[in-house]
Amino acid sequence: MTDIGHQRRAADWLVLGLLAAGGALLLLGASVGSTGFESVFEAGSDPVAMQIVWDIRLPRTLGAWAAGALLGLAGALAQGLFRNPLADPYLLGSASGASLGVALMLVVFGVSPFATAWLVRLGLTGAAFAGAVGAVLLTLLLAQGVQHTLRLLLAGVIVGVVLGAMTSLVMLMNPDVMQSMQAFMLGSTGFVGWSAWVLMVGVWLGCTTVAWILSPVLDGLSLGEATAASLGLPLPQMRAALVAVLALATGAAVAQTGLIAFVGLAAPHLVRSVAKTTHRRLIFLASLMGGVLLMAADVLARALMAPQELPVGVLTAVLGGGYLLWLMQRSMRSTSGTGL
Repeated sequence: MTDIGHQRRAADWLVLGLLAAGGALLLLGASVGSTGFESVFEAGSDPVAMQIVWDIRLPRTLGAWAAGALLGLAGALAQGLFRNPLADPYLLGSASGASLGVALMLVVFGVSPFATAWLVRLGLTGAAFAGAVGAVLLTLLLAQGVQHTLRLLLAGVIVGVVLGAMTSLVMLMNPDVMQSMQAFMLGSTGFVGWSAWVLMVGVWLGCTTVAWILSPVLDGLSLGEATAASLGLPLPQMRAALVAVLALATGAAVAQTGLIAFVGLAAPHLVRSVAKTTHRRLIFLASLMGGVLLMAADVLARALMAPQELPVGVLTAVLGGGYLLWLMQRSMRSTSGTGL
């Protein structure tokens, strides 16, 4: 009982810490631009500077939080569904599907994936979302439903490889879209506006609510298929609903920011390293952690080489890959230390 109480207190402190970090990063993100650091409080006396803060920096920073929260939520769901700590939100082929959708739309429109014209932007966002959801539906079709986890996992890998190859083929046949596709595949929060932020927050609230309600099935699955079935849980229906939430959360984030690696994979790991908790809390904590991670990466991407800017997806890949290598090295040391 003492251990359970300790874990609950650790989870509560983690929530407070992540909320405080998010608030600090919001102020920092509103103060960092192409010219370097300029306090948001000092910008209040300059109408032009205040407009930049309100119209560009704030929605971008809040959008980074929303996209990271969606990816963190999706990562926690993927790892719970597949009972694999290395599962990530793109495991069902959504990333490759989104890339193919954007590539095909670029061939039609011939514009940048982050163009500011709202009609074109809506078309590319819709293409990315439709491609991501379509890839997940194709995975489900090949796996013949969600009953067999291993079959679903293998189908996702196959769909990802095939759709990735199709995207490469489209780019080879239309070299003009390669540069534009690069922006999408490297990931960027630079063109997230207030409307995109509102959309992502709305999707996050809906997905979090459904995932919170269905979280008992993830706790049951962590004990094994037979145990989960013996608890009387309607596994096929609840698993299908969770896959739908996973696809919706991933598709919404990818459609607005492009492909951003490792946030969905690392966020649940970081939460579990601080507090062991049920999936009901893990889902919410992983969302907060993902939001903070992507906000921090976005601020670093702007500040490291100002006035130039690093693609935020490159930064998350480098930092996330380094973290996972350290985690693997630590796991190997602990295993060798126990003589196993």
